[in-house]
Amino acid sequence: MTSAGVATVFIIDDDAGVREAIQGLLKSVGLRSESFASPQEFLKNWSSNGPSCLVLDVRLPGVSGLDVQHHLAEAGVHVPVIFLTGHGDIPMSVKAMKSGAVEFLTKPFREQDLLDAVKLGLEKDETRRKGQKTTSIVRSLFESLTPREQEVIRLVTAGLMNKQIAAEMGVSEITVKVHRGNVMRKMKANSLADLVRMADMLGIRRTTA
Repeated sequence: MTSAGVATVFIIDDDAGVREAIQGLLKSVGLRSESFASPQEFLKNWSSNGPSCLVLDVRLPGVSGLDVQHHLAEAGVHVPVIFLTGHGDIPMSVKAMKSGAVEFLTKPFREQDLLDAVKLGLEKDETRRKGQKTTSIVRSLFESLTPREQEVIRLVTAGLMNKQIAAEMGVSEITVKVHRGNVMRKMKANSLADLVRMADMLGIRRTTA
């Protein structure tokens, strides 16, 4: 299993020689890796607490790498994919890239091309993980608000003025100002723009008619 926070490259290829060669290459530049002979083996053992990417053979016994990419997404395994193939063609490459693949390399590939693709994949996953962490923190702050305060943040970030918010909520403008102050403090927002970004991040911003 993957150590917490350690970047890991996963490899799925039915050719043991290819798996060993890729692992040797990655080890030579200090990268940790785990290899699997089949997608089923990967899914059964996959675990990652740090940035990761997947080097995936597009031609596997009984299944295509493109299908594997789709199944991984359905299983909630959101890991950047680098495709390898000895039988690549342009339509397949385009489909892979449209499905979010980082790179599509034809065997025999240049070692540096693979290393560059792996570096990009790990960077993309690191960015995704940071985004998820930020969203989780913001959601916790939002959930600490009272129902009234949650309604205020929706109305404020929709662009309504205090008077309009008061009318919609059936309270006084002074009450709205108090709620707004509480919202800014609890959400740790320094400005309305900060609050709008947070609302967009959580998908809670109302749109005005």
